Order: sequence, then structure tokens, then C-alpha cells
Amino acid sequence: QVQLVESGGGLVQAGDSLRLSCAASGRTFSSYSMAWFRQAPGKEREFVAAIRWSGAPTYYADYVKGRSTISRDNAKNTVYLQMNSLKPEDTAVYYCAADPSRRLDLSRGSLRYVYWGQGTQVTVSS
Repeated sequence: QVQLVESGGGLVQAGDSLRLSCAASGRTFSSYSMAWFRQAPGKEREFVAAIRWSGAPTYYADYVKGRSTISRDNAKNTVYLQMNSLKPEDTAVYYCAADPSRRLDLSRGSLRYVYWGQGTQVTVSS
């Protein structure tokens, strides 16, 4: 069992930056591929970014590509999402998720991600 705890969300202005963190419990974090998803009010949850258990490759959704960076520190059992040039449409609850399958390919869908955090709210004002 893995527990994931997100932090780093908040209220910011358009153009600002935020770094989200997701701390994982357990000794097997380094074997999990990790991802960030988000869900805005009234919308379905959508993929944001993913990183393989080995640290590479990384995948991004088109709407955050070039503005966001996913990274991980396996020694700290933590995955990060650095978001720059934030836009009001980035407003959502951001969730981190863990895929324990050790598959080489990364998934943009939610089904392979077995463990989920409780989410952290990001609000971007215009």
C-alpha cells in the first residue's frame, strides 16, 4: 500500500509559478511510474504529466507542455510538478498518482494508476 500526499497548491495570479510536491510513503516509490492529473469544476479529470520509475522519459499534455516540468527525487520519495506561466484555465484540483506495474511505457489514462493522493487546489486568477 502506498500513500500519496500532495502539497504546494494555492492562489496565484496569471503568469505566476507554482511547484507542487507529492510525497509517497513506502519503500517501493522508486519502482513506480508517477503522474499528475487535474480536475476542474464540472469537468472530467485529465492527464497533466507523467514520469517513468527510472526518471525518464516524461510525457506532458499539450496544454501544459513547455510550461511545466515533472521530476522526481527517489531518495526523498517525492515527485514534483513545476508549473510556470500559469493561466486561469489551469485552475483545478491537482492529483498525483502512482502506477506500480513497472511497464516501460507511460500511461496518459488513469486506469493504470492504482494509488492516488487527496489532491491540492490550484487557483489562478486573471
